[in-house]
Amino acid sequence: MNNKIIFWIVKLVVVVILVQTLFFKFTGAEESIYIFTKLGIEPFGRIGSGIAELLASILILIPRTTLLGAIVALGTMLGAIASHLFVLGIEVQNDGGTLFFLALITAVCSCYLIFHERNKIADLLKLKI
Repeated sequence: MNNKIIFWIVKLVVVVILVQTLFFKFTGAEESIYIFTKLGIEPFGRIGSGIAELLASILILIPRTTLLGAIVALGTMLGAIASHLFVLGIEVQNDGGTLFFLALITAVCSCYLIFHERNKIADLLKLKI
């Protein structure tokens, strides 16, 4: 399979997972409220992480900003993974570990995107804000 096709499949995996979870965060689904309450950051953590994931999704889809989006996605997923490992547990409300494994998949795919776009890191560091 062509590397470009694999790259786009990985991009879409990350974006689909992030966008799918946004619905639950932004609509205040019971499971999302439970998670962020247990973490002690409801509702601001839920909404804030949702905004970060939405931003990451948009950035990943734009070829010029894929690297930045993947970095944001990886950061949010590392936070999610740490939350599962140290506070929530692998399984949350009898989900069989689904949310934890989705976070792992997203983190691994984000690492792939960062590695694929590594030649753009120097340009990213030169950004003038």
